[in-house]
Amino acid sequence: MVNPSVSLAEASRYWFQLGWISFGGPAGQIALMHQELVERRRWLSEQRYLHALNYCMVLPGPEAIQLATYLGWLMHGVPGGLIAGVLFLLPSVIVLITLSTIYVLWGQLPLLAAVFWALKPAVLAIVVQAAWRIGRRTLHTPALVLVALLAFAAFSLLQWPYPLVVALAALAGSGMGRWQPAWLELRPSSEAPARLDAGAPIGGVIHGDDTPTPAHARFSKRRLAITLLVWGLALALPLLLLAGLNGWDGPLVAMGRFFTQVALITFGGAYAVLPYVAKAAVQHFGWLSAPQMLDGLALGETTPGPLVIVLAFVGFMGGWNTGVFSGPGHWGDAVVATLVVVWFTFLPSFGFILAGAPLVEASRDNLQLGAPLKVITASVVGVIGSLVLFFAAPVLWPAGQFDPAMAVLLLLALVALLRWRWGVLPLIGAAALVGVGHLGLAELLHHLG
Repeated sequence: MVNPSVSLAEASRYWFQLGWISFGGPAGQIALMHQELVERRRWLSEQRYLHALNYCMVLPGPEAIQLATYLGWLMHGVPGGLIAGVLFLLPSVIVLITLSTIYVLWGQLPLLAAVFWALKPAVLAIVVQAAWRIGRRTLHTPALVLVALLAFAAFSLLQWPYPLVVALAALAGSGMGRWQPAWLELRPSSEAPARLDAGAPIGGVIHGDDTPTPAHARFSKRRLAITLLVWGLALALPLLLLAGLNGWDGPLVAMGRFFTQVALITFGGAYAVLPYVAKAAVQHFGWLSAPQMLDGLALGETTPGPLVIVLAFVGFMGGWNTGVFSGPGHWGDAVVATLVVVWFTFLPSFGFILAGAPLVEASRDNLQLGAPLKVITASVVGVIGSLVLFFAAPVLWPAGQFDPAMAVLLLLALVALLRWRWGVLPLIGAAALVGVGHLGLAELLHHLG
């Protein structure tokens, strides 16, 4: 029996509200859910929350939306999981389509062009900060530093594909964990996970540490088989439909195949997979240019929801630039491409949760991140470093010549992030104001001249 103390309607309202206010990336979204669900609403205990979070952290894909799906499923079964994930994602899709539409229609106007001019170095600084923060948390041993350097060289210099880099990192981690665990500073399995907050509620929790697993959350071979069948059909049938409408070699099927692959290898967050997506979308498929990719990352930083929603911008620009049904420059084609990318990017996350969560509930307190994931995370630092290299050229050398103004703005943005501890949204807002001021000054000098 699903616990009736929280209705599906009440939970749905919460997930929809969360989708509109979930700024701050996965760390902020996870903290926000913890504060609301563990501390205030007391829907589940902290250990129950951490158990779900640990599982989501070892999965590829956006952990925040996976966590919302998991908790929705725990409360109200498969309908609750689907509603939680969809409503958490929906606001970011709406906002991104709106911003992308403004971008393609009016992005070349002087005002918006000036804003994006200043946003580019700010976004590059955000990527540098991401590499720094993940590296500082991850690279605790010389072996992990070496892994990050090798991953950087493999991806940016040797041009190895991202899935191969991840697979080799996992194999290396497995070997190190078995024969040289000291190289990774692995935590003993008996050590309890760190608490998010010492003030978590002790009693009166709907899903507490000792609360029996709800009937709908217990493992069943029949339910697992049905879930895997529906998951497979949800992947295969849309691909066949798109092939019938747009051809098997058309852009929509290419997006479906590509972003399914991306979803299955997105370890370490959005920044880890962006180099792979940027290189393929810009250089291989030609869906958008490198400067447009950088603009899309700026738009993604200003939307609520998972940062990986920036991939939807890639789909929007791919539909707009290449055309799907009506040729380049058609808004309907861009929206269709966006929805295709969203479907195939997030479908695996729903499948991982709905298929795997019953097994996780049956083995509470036995999940560990393990050595392979630790080495994969170290390799992600190197891959993000290659993203810095990829974006630095169009920012600092926009026309083949070094731009000192861009370098100054990049330096100021790095100081604001790393020294003054600014958040992403204040930095984006300040950069937009700088762009407007730059345009105003240029207009003034033009009139005076």
